[in-house]
Amino acid sequence: MSDATLHATTRDPDDFAVQIADQVESFLVAVTEVAKGDEPGSAVPFLLLEVSQLLLAGGRLGAHEDIVPDERYEPDTGPDADVDELRENLARLLDPVDVYSEVFDPYEPRTAPVPARLSDDIADVITDLRHGMAHYRAGRVTEALWWWQFSYFSNWGPTASAALRALQSVLIHVRLNQPLEELDGLDTDQSMGDETLEFEAGKVMAQEIGGPLGIRRGQ
Repeated sequence: MSDATLHATTRDPDDFAVQIADQVESFLVAVTEVAKGDEPGSAVPFLLLEVSQLLLAGGRLGAHEDIVPDERYEPDTGPDADVDELRENLARLLDPVDVYSEVFDPYEPRTAPVPARLSDDIADVITDLRHGMAHYRAGRVTEALWWWQFSYFSNWGPTASAALRALQSVLIHVRLNQPLEELDGLDTDQSMGDETLEFEAGKVMAQEIGGPLGIRRGQ
Protein backbone atom coordinates (compact mmCIF):
# COMPACT_ATOMS: atom_id res chain seq x y z
CA MET A 1 0.00 0.00 0.00
CA SER A 2 1.38 3.39 -1.00
CA ASP A 3 1.75 6.34 1.34
CA ALA A 4 -0.94 8.12 -0.64
CA THR A 5 -3.41 5.37 0.17
CA LEU A 6 -2.30 4.88 3.74
CA HIS A 7 -2.47 8.61 4.49
CA ALA A 8 -5.65 9.42 2.62
CA THR A 9 -5.74 12.92 4.10
CA THR A 10 -2.87 15.33 3.65
CA ARG A 11 -0.70 14.89 6.69
CA ASP A 12 2.60 16.36 7.71
CA PRO A 13 5.29 13.64 7.43
CA ASP A 14 6.67 14.94 10.72
CA ASP A 15 3.34 14.29 12.43
CA PHE A 16 3.64 11.76 15.27
CA ALA A 17 0.70 9.65 14.05
CA VAL A 18 2.05 9.49 10.50
CA GLN A 19 5.48 8.38 11.68
CA ILE A 20 4.07 5.67 13.95
CA ALA A 21 1.73 4.42 11.23
CA ASP A 22 4.60 4.34 8.72
CA GLN A 23 6.72 2.23 11.08
CA VAL A 24 3.83 -0.12 11.77
CA GLU A 25 3.02 -0.50 8.08
CA SER A 26 6.68 -1.10 7.25
CA PHE A 27 6.82 -3.92 9.80
CA LEU A 28 3.60 -5.51 8.53
CA VAL A 29 4.79 -5.47 4.92
CA ALA A 30 8.34 -6.62 5.65
CA VAL A 31 7.38 -9.54 7.92
CA THR A 32 4.76 -10.71 5.43
CA GLU A 33 7.49 -10.79 2.78
CA VAL A 34 9.92 -12.62 5.06
CA ALA A 35 7.26 -15.24 5.85
CA LYS A 36 7.00 -16.12 2.16
CA GLY A 37 10.34 -17.88 2.58
CA ASP A 38 12.01 -16.61 -0.59
CA GLU A 39 15.25 -15.87 1.30
CA PRO A 40 15.36 -18.34 4.21
CA GLY A 41 19.01 -17.70 5.00
CA SER A 42 18.29 -14.03 5.67
CA ALA A 43 15.13 -14.53 7.72
CA VAL A 44 16.72 -14.10 11.15
CA PRO A 45 18.72 -10.92 10.40
CA PHE A 46 15.76 -9.41 8.53
CA LEU A 47 13.43 -10.13 11.45
CA LEU A 48 15.98 -8.75 13.91
CA LEU A 49 16.10 -5.51 11.94
CA GLU A 50 12.33 -5.20 11.58
CA VAL A 51 11.56 -5.98 15.23
CA SER A 52 14.25 -3.51 16.34
CA GLN A 53 12.73 -0.76 14.21
CA LEU A 54 9.22 -1.57 15.41
CA LEU A 55 10.33 -1.32 19.03
CA LEU A 56 11.54 2.21 18.31
CA ALA A 57 7.93 3.08 17.49
CA GLY A 58 6.86 1.24 20.63
CA GLY A 59 9.31 3.21 22.73
CA ARG A 60 7.91 6.45 21.36
CA LEU A 61 4.38 5.31 22.15
CA GLY A 62 5.43 4.22 25.61
CA ALA A 63 7.11 7.54 26.37
CA HIS A 64 4.14 9.52 25.05
CA GLU A 65 1.49 10.77 27.44
CA ASP A 66 -1.61 8.59 27.72
CA ILE A 67 -3.60 8.75 24.49
CA VAL A 68 -7.36 9.06 25.08
CA PRO A 69 -9.65 7.74 22.31
CA ASP A 70 -12.28 10.02 20.82
CA GLU A 71 -15.11 7.62 21.61
CA ARG A 72 -16.03 5.91 24.86
CA TYR A 73 -16.34 2.52 23.21
CA GLU A 74 -13.96 1.19 20.59
CA PRO A 75 -15.57 1.15 17.14
CA ASP A 76 -15.89 -2.27 15.55
CA THR A 77 -13.12 -2.99 13.05
CA GLY A 78 -14.60 -6.31 11.96
CA PRO A 79 -12.92 -9.68 12.42
CA ASP A 80 -9.14 -9.67 12.69
CA ALA A 81 -7.36 -11.16 9.69
CA ASP A 82 -6.25 -14.77 10.09
CA VAL A 83 -2.54 -15.08 10.81
CA ASP A 84 -2.35 -18.88 10.95
CA GLU A 85 -0.70 -19.20 7.53
CA LEU A 86 1.90 -16.57 8.41
CA ARG A 87 2.50 -18.26 11.77
CA GLU A 88 3.00 -21.68 10.14
CA ASN A 89 5.28 -20.27 7.46
CA LEU A 90 7.45 -18.58 10.08
CA ALA A 91 7.57 -21.77 12.16
CA ARG A 92 8.91 -23.72 9.17
CA LEU A 93 11.29 -20.93 8.24
CA LEU A 94 12.72 -20.55 11.73
CA ASP A 95 13.02 -24.23 12.56
CA PRO A 96 15.11 -25.27 14.51
CA VAL A 97 15.43 -21.97 16.42
CA ASP A 98 11.71 -21.28 16.75
CA VAL A 99 11.47 -22.42 20.38
CA TYR A 100 13.33 -20.38 22.97
CA SER A 101 13.14 -19.71 26.72
CA GLU A 102 11.77 -16.49 28.14
CA VAL A 103 11.20 -14.84 31.53
CA PHE A 104 7.99 -12.83 31.34
CA ASP A 105 8.65 -10.37 34.17
CA PRO A 106 12.29 -9.67 35.08
CA TYR A 107 11.12 -7.89 38.24
CA GLU A 108 9.16 -10.86 39.56
CA PRO A 109 11.49 -12.70 41.99
CA ARG A 110 12.42 -16.30 41.24
CA THR A 111 10.39 -16.40 38.04
CA ALA A 112 11.23 -19.55 36.10
CA PRO A 113 11.80 -19.24 32.36
CA VAL A 114 9.12 -20.70 30.11
CA PRO A 115 9.28 -21.94 26.52
CA ALA A 116 8.00 -19.65 23.78
CA ARG A 117 7.96 -19.63 19.98
CA LEU A 118 9.23 -16.88 17.74
CA SER A 119 6.57 -17.70 15.16
CA ASP A 120 3.79 -17.31 17.75
CA ASP A 121 5.28 -14.08 19.06
CA ILE A 122 5.61 -12.41 15.68
CA ALA A 123 2.12 -13.52 14.61
CA ASP A 124 0.66 -12.10 17.83
CA VAL A 125 2.44 -8.78 17.25
CA ILE A 126 1.10 -8.70 13.68
CA THR A 127 -2.45 -9.21 14.97
CA ASP A 128 -2.21 -6.29 17.38
CA LEU A 129 -0.68 -3.98 14.81
CA ARG A 130 -3.22 -4.84 12.12
CA HIS A 131 -6.06 -4.08 14.51
CA GLY A 132 -4.75 -0.58 15.08
CA MET A 133 -4.07 -0.14 11.37
CA ALA A 134 -7.72 -0.89 10.63
CA HIS A 135 -8.65 2.15 12.75
CA TYR A 136 -5.98 4.27 11.08
CA ARG A 137 -7.12 3.40 7.56
CA ALA A 138 -10.69 4.20 8.55
CA GLY A 139 -9.58 7.69 9.54
CA ARG A 140 -9.79 7.06 13.30
CA VAL A 141 -6.25 8.26 13.97
CA THR A 142 -6.58 8.85 17.71
CA GLU A 143 -8.23 5.46 18.13
CA ALA A 144 -5.35 3.82 16.25
CA LEU A 145 -2.74 5.52 18.41
CA TRP A 146 -4.67 4.63 21.55
CA TRP A 147 -4.82 0.96 20.52
CA TRP A 148 -1.16 0.77 19.53
CA GLN A 149 -0.13 2.40 22.82
CA PHE A 150 -2.44 0.25 24.96
CA SER A 151 -1.47 -3.00 23.25
CA TYR A 152 2.21 -2.01 23.39
CA PHE A 153 1.98 -2.08 27.17
CA SER A 154 -0.39 -5.05 27.42
CA ASN A 155 0.94 -7.42 24.75
CA TRP A 156 2.93 -6.58 21.67
CA GLY A 157 5.67 -4.58 23.40
CA PRO A 158 6.80 -7.34 25.80
CA THR A 159 6.23 -9.95 23.10
CA ALA A 160 8.34 -8.12 20.53
CA SER A 161 11.04 -7.44 23.14
CA ALA A 162 11.26 -11.15 23.97
CA ALA A 163 11.44 -12.04 20.28
CA LEU A 164 14.19 -9.46 19.76
CA ARG A 165 16.34 -11.02 22.49
CA ALA A 166 15.87 -14.47 20.97
CA LEU A 167 16.71 -13.30 17.44
CA GLN A 168 19.73 -11.43 18.74
CA SER A 169 20.88 -14.52 20.62
CA VAL A 170 20.67 -16.64 17.47
CA LEU A 171 22.92 -14.26 15.56
CA ILE A 172 25.33 -13.95 18.48
CA HIS A 173 25.76 -17.73 18.59
CA VAL A 174 26.20 -17.92 14.82
CA ARG A 175 28.64 -15.05 14.45
CA LEU A 176 30.71 -16.09 17.45
CA ASN A 177 30.67 -19.69 16.26
CA GLN A 178 29.04 -20.98 19.43
CA PRO A 179 26.57 -23.71 18.37
CA LEU A 180 23.61 -24.12 20.67
CA GLU A 181 23.00 -27.42 22.40
CA GLU A 182 20.00 -29.47 21.38
CA LEU A 183 16.85 -28.77 23.34
CA ASP A 184 15.96 -32.41 24.15
CA GLY A 185 12.29 -32.28 23.19
CA LEU A 186 11.22 -29.07 24.93
CA ASP A 187 8.08 -27.56 23.47
CA THR A 188 5.69 -24.77 24.39
CA ASP A 189 3.18 -27.15 25.96
CA GLN A 190 5.71 -28.36 28.52
CA SER A 191 6.96 -26.86 31.77
CA MET A 192 10.65 -26.09 32.04
CA GLY A 193 10.86 -26.65 35.78
CA ASP A 194 14.01 -25.38 37.43
CA GLU A 195 16.48 -26.71 34.87
CA THR A 196 18.65 -24.50 32.75
CA LEU A 197 17.46 -25.14 29.19
CA GLU A 198 18.72 -23.94 25.84
CA PHE A 199 16.68 -23.83 22.67
CA GLU A 200 17.42 -26.06 19.70
CA ALA A 201 19.98 -25.18 17.06
CA GLY A 202 23.44 -26.79 16.78
CA LYS A 203 24.85 -27.83 13.44
CA VAL A 204 21.57 -27.34 11.59
CA MET A 205 21.43 -23.72 12.72
CA ALA A 206 24.99 -23.09 11.58
CA GLN A 207 24.32 -24.65 8.18
CA GLU A 208 20.96 -23.01 7.49
CA ILE A 209 21.65 -19.57 8.93
CA GLY A 210 25.40 -19.20 9.22
CA GLY A 211 26.09 -20.46 5.70
CA PRO A 212 23.95 -17.93 3.85
CA LEU A 213 25.40 -15.18 6.03
CA GLY A 214 28.89 -16.13 4.86
CA ILE A 215 30.03 -17.28 8.30
CA ARG A 216 32.45 -20.18 8.32
CA ARG A 217 32.45 -22.73 11.09
CA GLY A 218 35.65 -23.26 13.02
CA GLN A 219 37.62 -26.33 12.19
